[in-house]
Amino acid sequence: MSDSITGQEIERLIQLLARLPGLGPRSARRAALHLIKKKDVLMAPLADAMVEAVENVVTCSTCGNVDTSDPCTLCTDHRRDRNTIIVVEDVSDLWALERAAVLNASYHVLGGVLSPLDGVGPEDLTISALVDRVAQGGVKEIVIAVNATVEGQTTAHYITDQLEDFTVSISRLAHGVPVGGELDYLDEGTLSAAMRSRTKF
Repeated sequence: MSDSITGQEIERLIQLLARLPGLGPRSARRAALHLIKKKDVLMAPLADAMVEAVENVVTCSTCGNVDTSDPCTLCTDHRRDRNTIIVVEDVSDLWALERAAVLNASYHVLGGVLSPLDGVGPEDLTISALVDRVAQGGVKEIVIAVNATVEGQTTAHYITDQLEDFTVSISRLAHGVPVGGELDYLDEGTLSAAMRSRTKF
């Protein structure tokens, strides 16, 4: 679809929507058209919400979650078990585990997984920050809740090696998470079973 048909503003909207995960050019065009048709009840409120998010949403310097405060509301919640840290790849995985409400613990977002082919090394993740958190004391268990992919398991082994000098128990998700599965796509029941059946690493 050319600029002459849509107009520059609409074409820019389509191009930006096409950058979102799961949206290709065709899906982006459909989404843009839907937003335009629902401009007053959907597009305008969405634009306002996005402006507020840009101005107010920050990344937690402790765990890597996104929130409107730093430290985030999870890190400042005194009812959480500070002795246990659940390590996840991304914020979407953190949200998935929170929806399942299986373990009232602290979190640590890695920001991805080790992937030499993609140029992602330990320095590109927050592994050193995790080690620092453990070194401060008080942590008794690390639950490595990364995706069951080759890269995820490589990352899990690397984290285990980095923590071998500390007296901390390391476990990982077991039953319920299929090989190649991603946490964000699993239902709450599957996540609950996986968390309850976590095993020693």
